[in-house]
Amino acid sequence: MRIILQEATESDAASIHEVQLAAFAPLLKKYRDHGTSPATEPMEKTISRIKNPNSHYYKILADEELAGAIHIVRKEINGSLWISPIFIGPEHQKKGIAQTAMLMAEERFADDKVWELSTLAEERGNCYLYEKLGYGRTGQEQKINDRATLVYYKKEMD
Repeated sequence: MRIILQEATESDAASIHEVQLAAFAPLLKKYRDHGTSPATEPMEKTISRIKNPNSHYYKILADEELAGAIHIVRKEINGSLWISPIFIGPEHQKKGIAQTAMLMAEERFADDKVWELSTLAEERGNCYLYEKLGYGRTGQEQKINDRATLVYYKKEMD
């Protein structure tokens, strides 16, 4: 399978948003995190990410088909890169696409040494993926509700 990261444009917003909603809908149903779930974000949020001059929003293409997206923002406080969100549509999940996309993003920004992200602690598969890629838990956690807690990860490159 050929994976490509391609810079998203405003004309991609609707299709990216559709994949985002599909990717996060099962988690919204499971954790009921209506105030924080990417499954509840309006399309304007996707457009805002695409237009943000301090970030890069990439479509993740698998064999030329939109499989997901990754948004990378430079944090003003410490200059690290923050991944939020990264998602893969349901029909493309569990094929190694997210792992490949993250490695490609890290290569693309090889001069940047610090990467950060957060995920739900209850989503063991996500935690496993990030830890496998060298991200370590920072110890920072944020309880969203009685079902879900965000855990924060950081990776420092050599």
